[in-house]
Amino acid sequence: MLGVAQVRPALTSEASITEALTQYYSQEREKNAQTVKDLMDTIGDEDASNTGQGGQETFSIDANAFAGVDTSDAAAAAESAPVRKLLNLILLTAVKAQASDIHFEPFEDIFRVRNRIDGVLYEMLPVPKTLAPALVARIKVMSHLDISERRLPQDGKIPIRIGDKEVDLRVSSLPTMFGESVVIRILDRSVVSLDIDKVGFTDDLLAQFKQVIEEPNGIVVVTGPTGSGKTTTLYAALSAVNEDSVKIITTEDPVEYEINGLIQVPVDDSVGRSFAHCLRAILRQDPDILLVGEVRDQETAKIAIEASLTGHLVFTTLHTNDAPTAITRLLDMGIEPFLLSATLETIVAQRLVRTICTKCKAPYQPSEEELMSLGIKSRDAESQRFYYGKGCENCKNTGYRGRTAIHEMLDVNDAIREQMLSRASAAQIRITAQRAGMRTLRDAGITKIYAGITTIEEVIRETLAAED
Repeated sequence: MLGVAQVRPALTSEASITEALTQYYSQEREKNAQTVKDLMDTIGDEDASNTGQGGQETFSIDANAFAGVDTSDAAAAAESAPVRKLLNLILLTAVKAQASDIHFEPFEDIFRVRNRIDGVLYEMLPVPKTLAPALVARIKVMSHLDISERRLPQDGKIPIRIGDKEVDLRVSSLPTMFGESVVIRILDRSVVSLDIDKVGFTDDLLAQFKQVIEEPNGIVVVTGPTGSGKTTTLYAALSAVNEDSVKIITTEDPVEYEINGLIQVPVDDSVGRSFAHCLRAILRQDPDILLVGEVRDQETAKIAIEASLTGHLVFTTLHTNDAPTAITRLLDMGIEPFLLSATLETIVAQRLVRTICTKCKAPYQPSEEELMSLGIKSRDAESQRFYYGKGCENCKNTGYRGRTAIHEMLDVNDAIREQMLSRASAAQIRITAQRAGMRTLRDAGITKIYAGITTIEEVIRETLAAED
């Protein structure tokens, strides 16, 4: 249950007290962030922590702690100490678990809280339904949203500080039948590597990608579903070419991580600052390298192509299942084939797969059915060792700890350009690319299975759509 932390006397110097007061209670920071002390103050007895679904750390709730909270007035309840402490505990638990998102989901009879960890949602203990309006209102207060507006979606931001690191919480609210659904995206720079050598490329693909990003012009596309690590890969690429001799400008929705040396422009459709609008303005700023967060429409795609034709290197993303489909998607947007073939350099399709926990990793013999599901022949499997995670305290009994990327890299050669001009299908482009040496996402996954990094189950789960 939630309790009260014990006070322990301690001796320290006047200077350290002054430093602590400045760090945690300065007026500027009080206005804009919750400090780790605010969060840690919410943890009482060790009994507050439990093990929930998937072995993930969760907490229990003492209903008596909310007995004095008037839940009929959400705005007032949002400022009550029990509600503030409950939300802070939820946030701290998620950050400690390295969750990427927190989901607050209203249903007719329950209010569910789930954390997305390594791409999978795990349910925490349910919060009393009566607390839902107050909890949502508290989130809105912290993210400077309009707590009285319950009819329209809203977006906001909560900066928090944990030790000497900053963590951004991006808030999205959505009205539903049974109240407002809220999702908080956790952006923790400390758990994300922006080193191009550490984003999961195999040695040969890494060398190929490094060569591409050193080109003076052209378009480089990273494609994949939401949450597949596209932005991290592009940030790593920009970090690799971020030198004093070049000017790099990005336009993003939103800017996820602040990177020294980059000029980063957030998209804001509410004031007409779209990707296309930003891109036009950026081209007047004499850049060498551009990042367009996403090509969503024909206008943005055309401006990106024009930028490439005028001597700029352009990085961008799409949402497609594989690399060949990115070409047909751009053509379907109305881009002239001759313009696309003249500018497109490389397409990287990407997925994130969970990695086997190193503490409980064990060999096993996969069944014939498992091997067939990935197209692995029995005679090829005989010389390989396969692993899985048995589950332990380190991985919270899931068998997995962390994620790594698998990649499919399509080099736009002359044969591919000819197919663009003839508007060939994605299937035809895939065949041509594979003949030229492209390995598919599934091939990349199998390589990491053989290396003992991930499992057959994970590769099937993440590459199923790409193989359809």
